[in-house]
Amino acid sequence: MANFLFVLRSMDNEKATRCFQFAKIAHSKAHKVDLFFIDSGVEWAVKGKDGSLRTVTGDCPNDYLPYLVQNEVPVGVCTPCAKNRKLDEANFHSNMMLDGGPHLIDIAAEAKVFNF
Repeated sequence: MANFLFVLRSMDNEKATRCFQFAKIAHSKAHKVDLFFIDSGVEWAVKGKDGSLRTVTGDCPNDYLPYLVQNEVPVGVCTPCAKNRKLDEANFHSNMMLDGGPHLIDIAAEAKVFNF
């Protein structure tokens, strides 16, 4: 199976929806999947963020994110991006943790990378 890395760098609802959708599809097909949130995308790590806003195709982040959390798909959250936004790891989903650029590069070196 292949390795996939999905990088989300935006709070944009449509970008998050597609990122989570494709990560779910890849994982459900038994591929190795990692996600990494950078820039304003780190906001999606926080439990309770409203992910119910529907896209023009009718789906939303909440259609896919619970699967990623329940299946413990690993999500790295850029440490400086989160800290400078006063985001605390204690408020993150259980599969999400602070992480750094060196690990992101290591993951990317072995994966097909999708950027959102």
